[in-house]
Amino acid sequence: MGVIIGNILAIFRKELQGYFASPLAYVVAGVFWLLAGFFFVAILLSPEGIIQQVATSDQLGVPTPPIDVAYEFLRYFLSVMGSLALFVLPILSMGLYAEERKRGTLELLATSPITNWVVAVGKLLGVIAFFTVMVLPLLAYEAIALGASNPPIQPAVPLLGHLGLILLAASILSLGMFISSLTESSILAAILTFALILFLWVIDLVAKSVGGSFGEALGHLSLLKHYNNLIQGVMDTSSLVLFASYIILGLFLTAQSIEALRFQRS
Repeated sequence: MGVIIGNILAIFRKELQGYFASPLAYVVAGVFWLLAGFFFVAILLSPEGIIQQVATSDQLGVPTPPIDVAYEFLRYFLSVMGSLALFVLPILSMGLYAEERKRGTLELLATSPITNWVVAVGKLLGVIAFFTVMVLPLLAYEAIALGASNPPIQPAVPLLGHLGLILLAASILSLGMFISSLTESSILAAILTFALILFLWVIDLVAKSVGGSFGEALGHLSLLKHYNNLIQGVMDTSSLVLFASYIILGLFLTAQSIEALRFQRS
């Protein structure tokens, strides 16, 4: 067990260092931070933002139910972050194996004594860690904004919401890693990952149009539905199980893809 953990950590460090040495990763992070900052300000402080809407309703004397501004802001902001992740994460996952195929080093991995699962887990942990680093600056100005709320927001709500964001990212990255293992083209891997995740993102709409038990089953596969549960502060066990299932499925399919390559080379 110690050898396995050591191998996973070695691959994790190599993958994470590769992102910090990649100009593309810095460009992706910069664009992500720029857009996140823009939406943060727009949702909170713009003329159409939540604070202005509440103030306008109070000035006009419009009877409205009490609004928890901090909770509504956090929900809107994390919803936007989930949508941004839909575009950013396929770019991060596209080179996990595609670049190995292009450089010819994937054959070395396939014929090495390290198991396919160890390689896949190490790579996935590396890219999840990089995305988590991208999310950390958002927590700083979220804390500043939410710290001024009265009454204060319950800490469990933002913690659960950001856990949902990381689980969503891990699910997308795991499936994207599998797609990356199938092709030498990073661009093709990114496009296919985006198409797959977009389908899983809106499958709830398809399920509602289908109806019946089959439609209900399709609805349980929706990433958007289960992500919304978590960012609303609902600790839904089925949502956690779904995200864990997608993560394990991506790892399993990736391991099988590399095993198929190992079989071809033998």
